[in-house]
Amino acid sequence: MAIPVQITLDAHDPLRLAEFWAVALDYVVQPPPPGFDSWDVFADSIGLPAEQRGRLAAVVDPAGAGPRVLFQRVPEPKEAKNRVHLDVHVSHGASDQRASARAHAERLVAAGATVQREVDEPTGWCLVLQDPEGNEFCLQ
Repeated sequence: MAIPVQITLDAHDPLRLAEFWAVALDYVVQPPPPGFDSWDVFADSIGLPAEQRGRLAAVVDPAGAGPRVLFQRVPEPKEAKNRVHLDVHVSHGASDQRASARAHAERLVAAGATVQREVDEPTGWCLVLQDPEGNEFCLQ
């Protein structure tokens, strides 16, 4: 069995990015632990101070197959190009992969993404987008 991974992204607004990436990946914002109606109720139960709440948010694959994506609040802004980025293969299995990717890109733009450019090279095609905080990713 492979070693499980979690993808962690720095964020200014973790919940906002979690909500965006839930749309991008067909994931869901991670619900609170069993027995708790909300993350605030959970935070109260463990004595988490109010100033520390909202510093983390995550999205999970509802089928349980994909990795968890965690967003953690950091004080510094994003200042350079990502050294690592996600390739989101939304068109996998589609008869018209470009049309499928473009349709998903429209949903992501409505959710806060920005289309940067289209890449069409001998090695492959993709749309390059940025999430609401400027993190680059490829959509195929």
